[in-house]
Amino acid sequence: MEGILPINKPRGMTSHDVVFKLRKILHTKKIGHSGTLDPNVDGVLPICVGPATKVVPYLMASGKVYRGTVTLGFATETEDLDGAEIARKPLMQPFTDAQILHAMMGLIGDIDQIPPMYSAVKVNGRKLYEYARAGETVERPVRHIHVDRFEQTGPTSFDKENGTQVIPFEIGCGKGTYVRTLSVQLGEALGVPAVMSDLTRLKSGGFDLSQTVTLEQVADAMTEGNINQYLLPIDVALAHYPVTELTLAEWQIVTNGGFLSPSVLVDQGVTALKFQNRIKALYQLSTDGKVAKPLKMFSNHL
Repeated sequence: MEGILPINKPRGMTSHDVVFKLRKILHTKKIGHSGTLDPNVDGVLPICVGPATKVVPYLMASGKVYRGTVTLGFATETEDLDGAEIARKPLMQPFTDAQILHAMMGLIGDIDQIPPMYSAVKVNGRKLYEYARAGETVERPVRHIHVDRFEQTGPTSFDKENGTQVIPFEIGCGKGTYVRTLSVQLGEALGVPAVMSDLTRLKSGGFDLSQTVTLEQVADAMTEGNINQYLLPIDVALAHYPVTELTLAEWQIVTNGGFLSPSVLVDQGVTALKFQNRIKALYQLSTDGKVAKPLKMFSNHL
């Protein structure tokens, strides 16, 4: 069994929970996901099955889109609503859309983030949440991330009694971005504590919500013997690469990881090599420019 399953992860499950369930449903151990979603976040979670796990890094490198809300006026230890409150500063009046826009604009482009203590980032071989649960602190590495866009998507909601303001947003961002932390950073830009109060991943790995399937649909398809209707070829994860169709003679060289003429490369860049209408490998130009050499092999069989 081989392919990519764009799963619509429900809330209340970890990404590992999804993988665990799919291993039982699909009767295979070789399954991996491309980009962790927190338990309280739902949405697109691309899953790779069998040899397709080789394209996980390429799915993770693609941009992601999220929709959610930030609540201003208080903060938590986890930077979302799952954690204990650690700060509160009631708002006397709501921020204007112009003020919010200005703060959001300052968080677009290449920026730095410090990952939350309640995260799976490893420091000295241990995950940060393990330190946090043990009541320990550790210096966290600064991460360099890219935010394509950060936009308010509708009117805010101001709760005068509690002194909080809820901002609906949509964000397009690159690999490694913590939206929880970006929510806190938005609050910092406005001078108040903040927390991510809702989040759905709309797009990841080139898939959007309309292309996803549920765990129940996958289980039903396995029972009915037509799981292939949902398993997508690895080609979809590599669609942004130019493609060259191999001759039989070239394919025989590729099966052994051999070098090819640079002419197989499109504009001398990284090129996906196809044989019998399936991508088999990525090739790139050698340092001396004399040959095309393997960058990544996905399959050396028909």
